Amino acid sequence: MPLSEHEQRLLEQMERALSADDPKFANAMRGSRHGRSARRRLAVGVVAVVVGLVLLLAGVSTSRIWLGAGGFIVMLAGAIWAFSPARGTGARTDAQPGPAAARRARPGRARRSGSFMQRMEQRWDRRRGERW
Repeated sequence: MPLSEHEQRLLEQMERALSADDPKFANAMRGSRHGRSARRRLAVGVVAVVVGLVLLLAGVSTSRIWLGAGGFIVMLAGAIWAFSPARGTGARTDAQPGPAAARRARPGRARRSGSFMQRMEQRWDRRRGERW
């Protein structure tokens, strides 16, 4: 059921207001080429897995080990291709710092001194002191 003209105008106004308020979120919701390329990548990977499975079964049924091994390799490559991110998608922007930067930038949290075991011993001592 198509939207009426009034509903379309309201929807466009809401989109403009959202873009003005939070452009980053609006761009994420708008849908990008990344989503299409991820779906295409998944589809190619699934096709490669199916072709590899067919080759594997053909190799097993004809007792040709090289064909079965090739089918397995094609299946493995297809699965890796389907579920690995495309190049360049792992790059971070300045607006989104990495996890190490987020740990360094936490306010109100001082850097702890000592080794891991020393900190665990201190925690243990504190807990024992609270109970006794």
